[in-house]
Amino acid sequence: MTREEARGRLQALGFGDDAVAVLVEHFADAEGRGKVGHGFSRVAWLEGLELEPCARPGRVVADEGFERWNGGGALGYLVLDEIVGATLERPPARARVVVAERCFPTGMLGHWVRRLAEGGLVAVLTATSPRRLPHPEGGPPLTGTNPLAIAVPSSDGAPIVVDVSMGAVTHGAVLAGAASPEDLVPFGGEQAHKAFALAAGLELLVRALAGDDQGAVLVVARPEHDPVPAFRELA
Repeated sequence: MTREEARGRLQALGFGDDAVAVLVEHFADAEGRGKVGHGFSRVAWLEGLELEPCARPGRVVADEGFERWNGGGALGYLVLDEIVGATLERPPARARVVVAERCFPTGMLGHWVRRLAEGGLVAVLTATSPRRLPHPEGGPPLTGTNPLAIAVPSSDGAPIVVDVSMGAVTHGAVLAGAASPEDLVPFGGEQAHKAFALAAGLELLVRALAGDDQGAVLVVARPEHDPVPAFRELA
């Protein structure tokens, strides 16, 4: 799918030009990084959902060290885009926790933390999804794939970005036809209990702060050190 085709299909769903630009940029970034499950295949998936294309997120708490946002029916992509933009416009004096309620789908989390790190902030972001991962010993799905992304800016160029899902595959890979639903288990093989424990911890962390709907939790801070150049040299 080309950018133009994606743009046309998203416009046909009722999204305005600004929202379409955010979505197309996100999908194109995912495609360019080889994350096709988060790329243009998501357009067809969105076409099968009940959407509120005119919905907009809102910031309901705006303290220096803490913010709470409500998605208000908007796609999680658009919620996080608003949060990232607002954070770069008004960065914390030192650090800030941002909680996003009703925030789904959130896409490739590395996309959002990379933007924050390019703006000079250390960022950690996690988000929940529908329950898809069972316990390694079997049973019903208990947690989402619950990715965790970390970005650290650097004085020597691009930031370091880490973005890991707790599943052996992502739900996006299933949507793209690269994996089957049965492949959605915690990663790690014989050590899968470790990924499941992290998935469960992230699930409960987000739900404790954002409630029972899907949500996201972001921590941003101004760096006080510059560890990336030495790490790159070591590598």
